[in-house]
Amino acid sequence: MDLNAFSLSACNHLPGGSTSGIFLQGGYFQSFRRHLRQKLPTLSFLGHGEVPGPVRWLGLESILDKYRNRDEEWWKTRSRGRRAISQEDMHLILDLHNKLRGQVYPPASNMEYMMWDYELERSAEYWAHMCRWEHGPNHMLTQIGQNLGVHWGRDRPPTYHVQAWYDEVRHYSYPYSQECNPHCPLRCSGPVCTHYTQLVWATSNRIGCAINVCYNMNVWGMIWAKAVYLVCNYSPPGNWWGHAPYKYGTPCSACPASYAGGCRDNLCYKDGGVERRPAPEIEETNFIEPEQEPVRDREPQQRTQTPNPSPDENPERDQTVNTEQMSQQVECETKLRDQCKGTTCNRYECPPGCLEKPGKVVGTAYYDMQSSVCGAALHSGVIDNDGGWLDVTRLGRKQHFTKSYKNGIQSIGKNRSANSFKVDPVPVKAVTCDMNVASYCPFKKPVRHCPRLYCPRNCLHSSQAQVIGTKYYSDKSSICRAAIHAGVIQNESGGYLDVMPVDKRQHYTGSYRNGISSASLMNPTAGKAFRVFAVI
Repeated sequence: MDLNAFSLSACNHLPGGSTSGIFLQGGYFQSFRRHLRQKLPTLSFLGHGEVPGPVRWLGLESILDKYRNRDEEWWKTRSRGRRAISQEDMHLILDLHNKLRGQVYPPASNMEYMMWDYELERSAEYWAHMCRWEHGPNHMLTQIGQNLGVHWGRDRPPTYHVQAWYDEVRHYSYPYSQECNPHCPLRCSGPVCTHYTQLVWATSNRIGCAINVCYNMNVWGMIWAKAVYLVCNYSPPGNWWGHAPYKYGTPCSACPASYAGGCRDNLCYKDGGVERRPAPEIEETNFIEPEQEPVRDREPQQRTQTPNPSPDENPERDQTVNTEQMSQQVECETKLRDQCKGTTCNRYECPPGCLEKPGKVVGTAYYDMQSSVCGAALHSGVIDNDGGWLDVTRLGRKQHFTKSYKNGIQSIGKNRSANSFKVDPVPVKAVTCDMNVASYCPFKKPVRHCPRLYCPRNCLHSSQAQVIGTKYYSDKSSICRAAIHAGVIQNESGGYLDVMPVDKRQHYTGSYRNGISSASLMNPTAGKAFRVFAVI
């Protein structure tokens, strides 16, 4: 375990008796010290979960007394120092929620577009400043859904926790949780998935979050000197016993009548609806004081040149779409030795149904190169029978390979030396518009994997970070803006991409594409390069 970087996520027993659990990098706690809240006998937690009006608002009003005379315009224009979350973090969290809600599988017919709610943000701010690693306040948990995340050490964007919540999908089988343990936290003996189900609960169409740095925070008996605490509140609440999080069907085919047939990115959407979101602010994110950036190699200014094409000459001519993928699509029985070698062949996509035809699998934990890529991934538990992505790392020669039966796959043993590999899940990380490869995932030998990245929308206008090159980019370039320039993602929606760091180039050629002018650079004295690829 990395003792310099630690993160947790928690999900409470919310209205209707939802399951709970605690997420820990690399596994799950087996027991917890937090007791379930006592359900008030006068309230009903089944059906639609309605509670009497006076009870429903009593707790919220007491919390928000200090904001009583403040209107929404005041809240929107609060200075950075007084808000519990920056505009940039708010956009990142909201955009990732909607992106993930629109891509659920099986597809949802009634998934609603999520909007930011300032009252939920205020209630989240109140709880974040309490610095208590538990859900609350208790009297509000009948009115809201809530996901929590905390970490210390290495700087992480708030979307790190959002993605971790969604990644619990691997423990969930639609329409009801089968692999998830519904008895957490008191008798937690397995994985949880209720962060995921709350995140994709179709009718939870409002969200508000807050971030606070808590000093000497007690996290299950461990004192964290400087914990970064994320609280996200949802309304209407989800996680009702006996209910699936959404209806299965063609996207937007079962939207509530209030949406009048509106659909956006597979989500029920009100055309012309007012998105309660302020304009982006200039300040950096406030979820933790950033570490000192590494000293960048200084390159002579005269070496970078603005490309000749002007964006005003013929914008349509410079629109580019790039669908090239770094991930290699393989068949169920494809052996690793039969695939190409090199950096671009470290990420693979397996089709569904490989349990029926897994091919030959030799070894356990590490596998002979004659093994099926997808069969090894099934055996190791990296993918299931629905297929998916995986990363391959070549390990060199091993003296013997052990047989075992795991996850429905019988592997065979081998007592002869042979080249080997291991498989891992593809990590997904959210980055900001300004992030560059030199800081995040620089080129090194031997070649290592970079996480799959998620870029927020509007990096074309919300960032002025430089882009150097075309197709091959200097690693000082903004990753997300380079991806827009290359046509891998669109500015309006952001999205996922794969990054491949490579050794430095002798020169980088500038060009104007998709609204971004990249610079030229001749004979760089330092730094490496990278390419960006689409995720489809």
